[in-house]
Amino acid sequence: MDRRRFLNLAATVPAGVLLPRLSPRQTRDRPNVLFIAIDDLNDWIGCLGGHPDTQTPNLDALAARGVLFTSAHCAAPLCNPSRAALMTGLRPSTTGVYDNSQPFREAAPDAVTLAQHFMAHDYRVVGGGKILHGGFPDPASWQAYFPSLTRTHPDDPVPPNRPLNGIPNTAHFDWGPVDVPDEQMGDWQVADWARSELSKPQERPFFLGCGLFRPHLPWYVPRKYFDRFPVDSVTLPNVKENDLDDVPPMGVRFARPDGDHRKVLESNNWRRAVQGYLASIAFADACVGRVVAALDAGPHRDNTIVVLWSDHGWHLGEKLHWRKFALWEEATRNVFLIVAPGVTSPGGRCPRPVSLMDVYPTLIDLCGLAPREGLEGDTLMPLLADPNALRKAPAVTTYLQGNHSVRSERWRYIRYSDGSEELYDHSTDALEWTNLARDPQYAAVKADHARWLPEVNADPSPHANRGAE
Repeated sequence: MDRRRFLNLAATVPAGVLLPRLSPRQTRDRPNVLFIAIDDLNDWIGCLGGHPDTQTPNLDALAARGVLFTSAHCAAPLCNPSRAALMTGLRPSTTGVYDNSQPFREAAPDAVTLAQHFMAHDYRVVGGGKILHGGFPDPASWQAYFPSLTRTHPDDPVPPNRPLNGIPNTAHFDWGPVDVPDEQMGDWQVADWARSELSKPQERPFFLGCGLFRPHLPWYVPRKYFDRFPVDSVTLPNVKENDLDDVPPMGVRFARPDGDHRKVLESNNWRRAVQGYLASIAFADACVGRVVAALDAGPHRDNTIVVLWSDHGWHLGEKLHWRKFALWEEATRNVFLIVAPGVTSPGGRCPRPVSLMDVYPTLIDLCGLAPREGLEGDTLMPLLADPNALRKAPAVTTYLQGNHSVRSERWRYIRYSDGSEELYDHSTDALEWTNLARDPQYAAVKADHARWLPEVNADPSPHANRGAE
């Protein structure tokens, strides 16, 4: 079978159906993919400048090798719907997967995940750690997985006498050092597994998913990472105390200022929380460095595309809010970079708003796979070649049914399910402190952004209530 006929067939193959293999030469010519996911990482890395104290030399060095998307945004500001959307190419508003308790396979049983699409094109597809949401690992998407096809992450050491932060009744909303070596941490074990895979000769191209759990809560990492950030000198986020005064009631409800934020303030934990997040980022950065070093030392460096992404951002008091679960900049913005040999040039920085929905079609193009109909993102190939190329589409983020944010290069427009709105001008208000939505002079700006809102707001799929993070 010739390559063109193979690709045409692959475009319509159902999930789970095996295709004829390409010839060894055709298969070998395709690039490998190292697909690194990081959980709950916002813009607090050096090359994005989100926090002055951060220490991320490995992430910064990797970003410098290709194109860093400085305004990348998630499809949903929580783990399961964000990851399900990226991996299926279908928006939460299309599938009805809005929350962490909803198995995407129940909502979209016929979806062909990104990993399955690569598998259908004769790639060796393996993964380790957290790629899809922890409770829904989707064994059909992988030929092998670490630690297993039904368990996405090795156990982490748990400190005694929890909670370490002294805040009662907060489940895993906790932080503090653990006195263990790096090797006992689950992410370190995932990184070691990825290193082993990257050192092996391969008979055919591979898609290797490597998912890191930190800086997801609880922020328990070895003490040496906490020691890098003396708590008394930690820089707190720049927060406006009355920031929610011009926010609609639904936005205030999502922010929950009387929840985590009040508890952090009353327990005098803000600096320690920031320290815990910075320490967890530094630990994740060390894991990334180990994986990339193995790629560079192995036989696949010159023919491997590296895609690194985080599933959404994170608040640490901005908008009087903690965690994700919101539609503001801190929650929707994520880390996203691509290093593609022969396509990207070192030092690329793309300011255009892009979405994690764009990952699936972009990797199809980079690897010469057959296109898939129905994908709801756009290829980033023009921006990989020229990071300053024009791009019309903004980035759309959905939180629960009917609540959406539209992020263009200058503006963020939010519309809630009750019709209330927010509008922020990033040219003068990068921290989104002043809601302009009620000012009639911005009616045209709102209308222009509203046309990008999803036309379909599917009913929530089964099991729709907030589950574990």
